Amino acid sequence: MSHFTSIKTKLYDRETIEKSLSDLNIKWETEINKVRGYNNQEELAEIVIKQKNNHDIGFKWNGKEYELVTDLMFWDQKYSVNKFLNQVNQRYAFNLITKVSEEQSFQYVEAENLQDGSIRLLLRKFK
Repeated sequence: MSHFTSIKTKLYDRETIEKSLSDLNIKWETEINKVRGYNNQEELAEIVIKQKNNHDIGFKWNGKEYELVTDLMFWDQKYSVNKFLNQVNQRYAFNLITKVSEEQSFQYVEAENLQDGSIRLLLRKFK
């Protein structure tokens, strides 16, 4: 019986996920494509975050989006699963907006972290 939980996300771009994790100082790997879980169970994943307790977190492509895959009993991050995903989602949105904006000739000017936890992003486009 598997103890793994898959949590749906709205994350579609692997490169942007990897950049977002790096921006958040979360170490990740792509060379190891298995998430380790309870009783040496394994689940395939494209992005793996190793935890000190040898029970990993992964992002697995399901054909439509990346899902977070982990054994929640062994969650060993400084934030809860929800807060972790919220931070990843926020950074992912920031990185995706700047990436797409640059492709459309917008210039990144500045970003400001607001007290409510949101990010104000200023882009400029010259004609």
